[in-house]
Amino acid sequence: MNRPTTRTALVTAAVAGGAGVLLLATPVVASTTGWGGGPGPRTTTTCPMTDDGTGAGYGMGDRMRNGMRGRAGGSADGYGQGMRNGGGMMGDPGANLPASGTLTDAQKTALAGMAEEEKLAHDVYVALAGSTGDRRFTMIAASETRHLAAVRTLLDRYDITDPTVGKADGTFTTPAVQSLYDSLVAEGKGSPAAALAVGRKIEKLDIADLAKAGADVKAADVTTVYSRLSAASQHHLAAFGG
Repeated sequence: MNRPTTRTALVTAAVAGGAGVLLLATPVVASTTGWGGGPGPRTTTTCPMTDDGTGAGYGMGDRMRNGMRGRAGGSADGYGQGMRNGGGMMGDPGANLPASGTLTDAQKTALAGMAEEEKLAHDVYVALAGSTGDRRFTMIAASETRHLAAVRTLLDRYDITDPTVGKADGTFTTPAVQSLYDSLVAEGKGSPAAALAVGRKIEKLDIADLAKAGADVKAADVTTVYSRLSAASQHHLAAFGG
């Protein structure tokens, strides 16, 4: 039996918004034989972790071990997933927020819009997780749940009506957001590659809209959340191949 080979990649760390953000490209074990005992192609692949500390390594016909740093396991479809000890790279983006400041009416409207956008990302990823079986969508959808909770903390703090309250997955208050959801899900269900392209599209939109919403905002709690969410979207974008 051939021994597994290992490749150690770079581990880099960055700090964003006062919270540690760790992007990992860690040792990957690539086996030249399938775990069932039969031959399988050699694979040496890394993938960034998402903001909640989960990540995925992608095999090419054989299962993988140590797909990411920390506890890891392979599954029969060639995917490995790992979770960093200690609760993830970022944790709760709404935790330990600075004291509130003041927002203009336009900034309050933008904050409410970001709540719908975080819900949009979550709901699309749930739908695409079901149609593709790709665990990236499941893991990142869980992250989006925490992101929406962080934005809701701000909505409550600034006494802003939450447009996502009572809305089931796939339903939205704003007609334009509803139309966007419908079109993105239809597009993503076309193929696995199309689903990943939709994921990249959503994360790029989120990054751009967070930058726009945060322009000229002086309230430290809002800028902190926006910064953390933008950093998370960068990791999600990488996980989708962007």
